[in-house]
Amino acid sequence: MLINCVAYREGKKLADIGIEAISDYLQQPDCFVWVALRDATPAELDKMRDEFDLHPLAIEDAHHGHQRPKIEEYGDTLFAVLHTLEPAEEGVNVGEVNIFVGRNFILSVRNRSSHPLLGVRERCEREPEMLRQGAGFVLYALMDAVVDGYFPIIDSVETELEVIEEHLFDKGMARLNIERLYEVKRRTVTLKHAVLPLMEAVGKLTSGRVPPVCANSRDYFRDVYDHLTRINASLDGIRDTIGTAIQVSLSSVTLDQSEVAKRLAAWAGIFAVATAFAGIWGMNFKVMPELDWMYGYPVALTVIATTCGILYYRFRRMGWL
Repeated sequence: MLINCVAYREGKKLADIGIEAISDYLQQPDCFVWVALRDATPAELDKMRDEFDLHPLAIEDAHHGHQRPKIEEYGDTLFAVLHTLEPAEEGVNVGEVNIFVGRNFILSVRNRSSHPLLGVRERCEREPEMLRQGAGFVLYALMDAVVDGYFPIIDSVETELEVIEEHLFDKGMARLNIERLYEVKRRTVTLKHAVLPLMEAVGKLTSGRVPPVCANSRDYFRDVYDHLTRINASLDGIRDTIGTAIQVSLSSVTLDQSEVAKRLAAWAGIFAVATAFAGIWGMNFKVMPELDWMYGYPVALTVIATTCGILYYRFRRMGWL
């Protein structure tokens, strides 16, 4: 679906144009065209390929989707893949933005995402001195908008992790805490898969040989790279915290099991003594002096009860009961 198709000259909007008029504006000096598509059909992508003379391999990646974040050069054209991340009830929804950048055009194709990129166009149009840099600055603005969308998810993950940490030592919460920690870990891995490859790709736009279309916006891409570096460092910290919290939860489970085992052992010891006395006095030998003693039975019960009481007292002092 076509969202926008706009022509610009010297950082100022000329007009909203139709797809059939793209080639006419591309031939005009100091003019570039910005096209935005959402969930584009194969026919729409093929039409864009013909209008902008895009590389077949880049179009094939856009057709299939589910690409790893990357930035590739095809002659004078740059092809970038970004992952959009949006909070959802069951974790994080992962969308994709494919961006084709040429000397005088930029084409963005958003798939499986409700991430609003219209604000990027409004921002660029409010800054004509920046938009005058052409398609390279628009690529930066799109990247910046996508990367800024990662920060709220990072904040939500950190907040949830703090809540879990507050209940790590609550009785009976170990299993639930471990389940929640693994859910947070899954979201962290999703973020890592979006950030780390993109950080490596953006690094190529800030140092060494920079593609000509991005040369004038190198400083801005360095800002995106700094944001990605900060996010990546936060994810590493979150991952370490999750690992520590999982170990603490497992240790808590082990301690609880040890407490139960000690209680069972203590009661087993008490009943073992009682069973031993009962077994000795319960032997049916003919010659047993206690059998004919008038006070034998109450004395036996007293000995058993006293011994069990002493054991209970000792186990209680030891913290086993």
